[in-house]
Amino acid sequence: MWRSNNNNLIVITIKNVVFRYGLKDVTNDKVPSQQGNQGIQVKLKLIRCDALLVNDIHVVDATDNSSNAAASPFFKPQSLSRCFSNAKLVSKKRGFACSALYRPDVQIKEEGLPETLDYRVFFVDNSGKKVSPWHDIPLHVGDGAFNFIVEIPKETSAKMEVATDEVYTPIKQDTKKGKLRYYPYNINWNYGLLPQTWEDPSFANPEVDGAFGDNDPVDVVEIGESRGNVGQLMKVKPLGCLAMIDEGELDWKIIAISLDDPRASLVNDVDDVEKHFPGTLTAIRDWFRDYKIPDGKPANNFGLGNKAANKEYALKVITETNESWAKLVKRSTPAGELSLV
Repeated sequence: MWRSNNNNLIVITIKNVVFRYGLKDVTNDKVPSQQGNQGIQVKLKLIRCDALLVNDIHVVDATDNSSNAAASPFFKPQSLSRCFSNAKLVSKKRGFACSALYRPDVQIKEEGLPETLDYRVFFVDNSGKKVSPWHDIPLHVGDGAFNFIVEIPKETSAKMEVATDEVYTPIKQDTKKGKLRYYPYNINWNYGLLPQTWEDPSFANPEVDGAFGDNDPVDVVEIGESRGNVGQLMKVKPLGCLAMIDEGELDWKIIAISLDDPRASLVNDVDDVEKHFPGTLTAIRDWFRDYKIPDGKPANNFGLGNKAANKEYALKVITETNESWAKLVKRSTPAGELSLV
């Protein structure tokens, strides 16, 4: 066991599993011995948790008055999120933890044929069980990076998206009046979503003209040179964001780059994008502003002065939408037709 210089932080390492907890006190910081096949039980008075690597681990609910609350199961490595409230570890139907420092072991499973109405890209764990890319893949991967799920690979036009109203939220091609939808021209970047985020349609953002969320996960525009595949999981770092307003709804676009891109180390904020990817920010804004015009719809608008906000603002957006998602899956916010499985 190692205690940091910060009296409110304790780091515990058990068989290469690292826990970093914020504590109200450290009077009960000993870790009990492993209990049969139930995994490790950690009894601490939690007020926050920065990171967690888990594999069949049970963490005891912590409250202000007792350290002997009933255990909340972390039944799958995919079921991880940042969702503590009032110093209590929250558990409804899904087991919750904090930011996860690992890449989940998931694969994609296609059903149906591409460019048909029945085509679906499901995500399965290593046991073959279907999981939700929106709910079960963790947002955080550590060191300021995030998981990004590719829906639309660069230089393609099929409008693929996570089906937020279907069980296990597979990726499918969007439709309108029973017909498959395509963009009028190829998108020039990898496009997709941040898991475990949600733009709350009941929240009017005072910083963006009072626009309400679009009821979807947060979108990502990944500017790296490699073309992804539908359902591919990338580790990305955010660089900035655009506040697109689509028919009155706020639709954030996080601008990010894959950590595997050869120029990833050169860009760490929005100003670096202009320096090393000149013209890209303007091109992204113009593409999303104009893509509906060929269908006879008006151009989209942008808040925040019609410019890309910096990395700090993008991180704020990610944090707020992650918190909105946590309320959604805890059923503190009405889900409507959204699938929480």
